[in-house]
Amino acid sequence: MPRSNEPRSHHAPAKTPIEVSSTSVPQTFAEAESFLNDRVDVERMRPSQIGKDTFRLDRMQALMDALGRPDREMKLVHIAGSKGKGSTCEMTAAALAGCGYAVGVYTSPHLVTLRERIRLGDRMIDESEFVDALARVSRSLGPIERKHGPATFFEILTAAALVHFAAQAVDVAVIEVGLGGRLDSTNVISPEVTAVTAIQLEHTQILGDTLAKIAREKAGIFKRGIPAVTISQKPEILDVFRKVAADTGCTLHIVGETLEFTSRFESSADRGPHYKVCLYTPTAAFEHVHVPLVGEHQAQNCGVALACLDALRQRGLDLPDRGIMTGLARTPDTGRLELIHPKPRIIADGAHTTDSIGALMKSVGQRYKYDNLIVVFGCAADKDVSGMLAKLASGADKLIFTKASDNARAADPRDLQRKLTDKPSQTSPTVKDAINLAAKAAQRDDLILVTGSFYVAGEAKKLFAERTGST
Repeated sequence: MPRSNEPRSHHAPAKTPIEVSSTSVPQTFAEAESFLNDRVDVERMRPSQIGKDTFRLDRMQALMDALGRPDREMKLVHIAGSKGKGSTCEMTAAALAGCGYAVGVYTSPHLVTLRERIRLGDRMIDESEFVDALARVSRSLGPIERKHGPATFFEILTAAALVHFAAQAVDVAVIEVGLGGRLDSTNVISPEVTAVTAIQLEHTQILGDTLAKIAREKAGIFKRGIPAVTISQKPEILDVFRKVAADTGCTLHIVGETLEFTSRFESSADRGPHYKVCLYTPTAAFEHVHVPLVGEHQAQNCGVALACLDALRQRGLDLPDRGIMTGLARTPDTGRLELIHPKPRIIADGAHTTDSIGALMKSVGQRYKYDNLIVVFGCAADKDVSGMLAKLASGADKLIFTKASDNARAADPRDLQRKLTDKPSQTSPTVKDAINLAAKAAQRDDLILVTGSFYVAGEAKKLFAERTGST
């Protein structure tokens, strides 16, 4: 039976405790952050710096065994993809919560605090819980690291999330893949359903330089006998998915092909501009569902979420339509066209690929009315900078280039500016200075958009959160 998302206060003891010196175990949140930041963090590294031994599952499997397999104490949903996986996770989790289940949510990256990555419903893990979970993981690391090498930032954080979810006795946890799929740290779990959202050329030095190679890595999360969901996309991608599904022994559901799917854009006085979708499966009919997040691309993501929910129904979860719709309407928009300041209007979005920037620009035009669009932009140096700038230039009236303060992969703002020749632009050394420049240039009906990476969007959000004391 589903339970409330109200977290429980007890913490389950480790089934296989391994004690080490207490000096190596974090005692405070600051120590926990430092403990993690001392580890290899692929998110902040250039591809050329990443060793071949970084991605491996034997170390993560050993860590899960040492912790007593917390991942087996709940039902799991596993979602990968190049674009849209985070949004799909949020919609799936919100719908499950709407049906009364206690839901764990594990996503990445974060905008303001690491605690955002581990949630029960809409409640972030608190600092003491974070320390408790990380301390328990750290106590198990000694023998494992002597045999398998040092655990990474993401491996430790993934383990801490699963430990926390087990301690809080969640019913279902929705787990977002970090990078790729086949060798991602999250791929030690046994889910009830897997999903892969849109595939794009990304992390090509790690995942492969073709869509087919990247698709194969993402499809590495497919499991024998477990339903898999994706969307209709390029033939070379679906060919890979079909082959991997056949080889693995799982049923592949394709939203828009094997599952009938439609979407339409409309506008109303109460909801403003939005999309509605319909999804039909052999066992369900989801009709005229309001997509809770902004943008045409979110309609497809909503279709994937609905297909995942239908698969969960077939595997025994009680998910009434009314609860699904109630939950979907509560999907958080964090980092997705999120209004972070009202006057001047400043929105933040974590779009960081050419296609996602293109979708963002279209969504901004549908959602907001404005005279001029001023874009504060910073991205990683290894991205398709020219492609992203071309998409931005199609709608931006002015660009201010900057960089996140703590991202070693960030492109130099001056290098970004040199690639743009036909729009007014400036550079600024920090996100704070860039926003101040944009605010000075903005007139009453102008709109400021901060985008290009989660680090830039997150830094902007943190600046305003600190001003209001909401961090």
